[in-house]
Amino acid sequence: MSDSLTPGLVSRRRFCQAGICGLGLGALGFGAWKAWRSFGEPNTASPLPDRGVDYSPAQVLELLTQGNQRFAQGNLQSPNRSMERLRELTHQQSPFAAFLGCADSRVPIEIVFDQGFGDLFVTRIAGNVANPEIIGSLEFGTAVLGAKVLYVLGHTSCGAVAAAVRGEEVPGQISTLFQHLRPAVRASPNDVNRAIRENVRFQANLVAESSPVIARLVREGRLRVAGGVYHLQSGIVETVDL
Repeated sequence: MSDSLTPGLVSRRRFCQAGICGLGLGALGFGAWKAWRSFGEPNTASPLPDRGVDYSPAQVLELLTQGNQRFAQGNLQSPNRSMERLRELTHQQSPFAAFLGCADSRVPIEIVFDQGFGDLFVTRIAGNVANPEIIGSLEFGTAVLGAKVLYVLGHTSCGAVAAAVRGEEVPGQISTLFQHLRPAVRASPNDVNRAIRENVRFQANLVAESSPVIARLVREGRLRVAGGVYHLQSGIVETVDL
């Protein structure tokens, strides 16, 4: 983990002045964008253990690592899960990390990292793939709400990746995911476990490089993109080098 990145939040005014309202989220239209902004104002109080401390992206990654260790060891603190905490967030939120995870029912991201209400901005889709809608959501979580880490989380026994590796005909629109998974499958012929890791790497780099909004935050040191694979047997999240 690099300690060279520094934190920072992007105000809504700077967000629009930078001309990036039309990027990623622009397809929502002005009215929808205005409405979307209203549901989550950046909060001045940090949801991390020491409120008021300005954590760096590297420190946020360490907090996530510590939370996952608690989960895997069965020492959950279950922070920020009270009704009092939820009421505090009624009108505003400031998650410290944004996630792209799989929709799999065995991967509840807040629990896996032992976090609570308002701590994580989570997007989930089968195969943890970065389609335009997901990227737009992650732009919102980072550029507007101020998340300092964007984390792509894969997991073992991923059915979407396994199906893409097999390449068999599937019902309905499930196969629409395959186009997003093909780069990882090509890099990992007939190896599902390797394809799961490669998919995390590919999707994380895709988000970091294809979104001008996210790329700028990374370049300015305001955001770090990271990735990992959650092991269902142990509960441990293994870091994937990007």
